[in-house]
Amino acid sequence: MTNILIWGVGGRLGRTVLSCIDASENTKASGGVDKFADPADFNIPIFKGVSDINVKPDVIIDFSRADAIYDMLPYAKENHIPVVLCTTGHTPIHLDYIREMSRDIAIFKASNMSLGVNLLIDLVKRATNVLGDKFDIELLEYHHNIKVDSPSGTAITIADAINKEMNNTLNYKHGRNDSNARRDKRELGIHAVRGGTVVGKHEVLFLGNDEIITIKHEASSKAVFAEGAIKAGIFLAGVKKNGMYDMADLLS
Repeated sequence: MTNILIWGVGGRLGRTVLSCIDASENTKASGGVDKFADPADFNIPIFKGVSDINVKPDVIIDFSRADAIYDMLPYAKENHIPVVLCTTGHTPIHLDYIREMSRDIAIFKASNMSLGVNLLIDLVKRATNVLGDKFDIELLEYHHNIKVDSPSGTAITIADAINKEMNNTLNYKHGRNDSNARRDKRELGIHAVRGGTVVGKHEVLFLGNDEIITIKHEASSKAVFAEGAIKAGIFLAGVKKNGMYDMADLLS
């Protein structure tokens, strides 16, 4: 049995993680951290902050805010608890701090916890190897109208995977409203759409002469991200070494 502390339990994904944990025979929610959550709405202990936590989980799953790392990771380090970071929107300064803390605890970080999205990334890398020098590549991402970060963390991960296959020779072009010029051959266009209740859709277009190849993934429920996060939590709870882990480690 893996005991999980949910950071950001009052959010949409935090609540979904709790529902999935409750439905599993192999996991248990030991509590949730969220200063805005009403304890009366939950069947687990709710802690407003680090100083209130009185449980010892096997792993933390984070679906809160990017800057929550400054409370969460010192607490995890002090109590020797591994952390699954599912929140996106981390700045370069955040990422440096996360890597520094991974010297003392195990941290699993992925921009998208869906197994399907990670398969998409693998397919996109293979397509880039075949088509990258001859085709223009554009990336579109769609999310609901209350998503804060743009482009999505998953879109950045996909773009970075493409660019790595192209020996980091591509320049990211975020929309084209500030441009009055022809498309540069070394551009990788990244476009964000926000509206409605779209859970998450990512689409990569390889545009050549007289043909277009599209690779896409669409999530119809947040449960796919929650289930992936829980799998990562179970995996990380069994890890004995400190350091950074990602979806490739889980899949292997």
